[in-house]
Amino acid sequence: MRSILGALVAAGLLLGGGAATAAEPRWAWPVDDHRVLRGFEAPATPYAAGHRGVDLAVAPSERVRAPDDGVVAFAGPVAGRPVLSIDHAGVRSTLEPVASDLRVGDVVRRGQDVGTLAAGSTHAAGVLHLGARVRVGAGWAYVSPLLHLGGAHRAVLLPLAAFPG
Repeated sequence: MRSILGALVAAGLLLGGGAATAAEPRWAWPVDDHRVLRGFEAPATPYAAGHRGVDLAVAPSERVRAPDDGVVAFAGPVAGRPVLSIDHAGVRSTLEPVASDLRVGDVVRRGQDVGTLAAGSTHAAGVLHLGARVRVGAGWAYVSPLLHLGGAHRAVLLPLAAFPG
C-alpha cells in the first residue's frame, strides 16, 4: 500500500504535488469542443464497476490530438472498438474510439493529430472517451484525466481495502 501512495504522491496526485493544477494544465484537450458529458467515477476496487475516464462531446469524424508528448503504447481494437494509448512519462492517456495509422513505438507531440473519432464504441455516436492511468509499481492505476487537463479536482479518501497488497 505504501508503494501505491508513494507513487501517487510522486505523480503529484496527492498532497498537492507537482501535477497539473487548474491554473497550470499538463495536458492539452484532445479535441476543440471539450464539453464533458460524463465524468470520472473511481471504482471501489480494481475490478469493480466505475467510469475510468471522461466522455467528451465530439463531432463525427473529428480529428483527435495527442494530449501531450509521448510514445504510442497501444493502437488497435479492444472488444471491437479502436483504441489508442499514449505513454507520457509515467502517465498513460487512452483515447477511444479513435481510428489511427500510428503504431506502437511512434513518437507523438502535444497537439499532433493522432487519429479520427470512429464508430464502434460502447458509447453513443459523437462521444470520445479519454482515460488516464498513472504508473504504480509494476502496474497502473486509473485517475481522472481532469487532473492533467487543469480541471477542478479534490482528494478522495479510499478505505485501505481498496488497495491491493
